Amino acid sequence: MHSVVDQSSLPRPDERPGADVVIFDGRCRLCQAQVRRLARWDLLKRLAFISLHDPEVSLRWPDLPHDELMQNMYLVDSRGRRYKGAAALRVLSRRLPILWPVAPLLHLPGTLGIWQWLYQQVARRRYRLGGAACDEQTCHVHMGR
Repeated sequence: MHSVVDQSSLPRPDERPGADVVIFDGRCRLCQAQVRRLARWDLLKRLAFISLHDPEVSLRWPDLPHDELMQNMYLVDSRGRRYKGAAALRVLSRRLPILWPVAPLLHLPGTLGIWQWLYQQVARRRYRLGGAACDEQTCHVHMGR
């Protein structure tokens, strides 16, 4: 079984009420690295993080199916709006000043479908790209084994 990222170094939703919440795959090494990077870049402390495998996720957001969370990173903003995959990246590009230079590219009219397709290509291969060992079921689902 995968190890879940040690979230003690990441701000959790209960530690930052009112923050936008990034729901990510805490069993994915690639995802863990990207979330740690986002946390470092969040100088204004506007983000909180939680692994989709944390039981709190199904309590806070019971309408988000596990299968959907396994396919996309989610961002739940302070108003409760949900963004997934490339749309979440678009929002983050506006929230984090370090990402402002790429925001215009991500927001070109008519390109969300392309960005989502690219996001899905990486998401489908994240266990292979991150070098994570996975159990038989996870490898089958995410690596086509």
